[in-house]
Amino acid sequence: MSIKPLLLKLIAFKTWANDDLFPLVLGLNKDSQAQERHNATRVLNHIYVVDKIFHGNLQRQAHGYSGLNTPETPALDDLFRAQQAADQWLDRYVDGLSDAELAEAVDFTFVDSKSGRMTRAEMLMHLITHGGYHRGAVGRILFQAGVQPPPETLTTFMHRAP
Repeated sequence: MSIKPLLLKLIAFKTWANDDLFPLVLGLNKDSQAQERHNATRVLNHIYVVDKIFHGNLQRQAHGYSGLNTPETPALDDLFRAQQAADQWLDRYVDGLSDAELAEAVDFTFVDSKSGRMTRAEMLMHLITHGGYHRGAVGRILFQAGVQPPPETLTTFMHRAP
């Protein structure tokens, strides 16, 4: 049995969850909810940076990051567009992989200079679970700011999907 259809569904779920969450953070008041907006943006930027690090790792290419976040906080609307592009790239990338490529172990270096080795499927599962974990933290920030976070569950996604 191929894992590829499941990975593609989970990547679509990741994309859907990002597309649901970012507008809520963008809706936070830049003045009265500035700290919450900044904190959420930092977490979302961390998700994006880790995604991009692993995009490089998946391709055995340098990613250009020396940490798990950037020193500067990007504009939230720019980050949203960048995350959407990263999610689209991931979907196209996985769609083009064979089962053998998904099972292939890839050596890479973590940003702390330690060596790593994971299969491509394991790296993809890391991105899916990592993003979900941190989107939950953003949901908590939203809740504390008086905004109901979206229901980020696979079952919700599957029942909303056409």
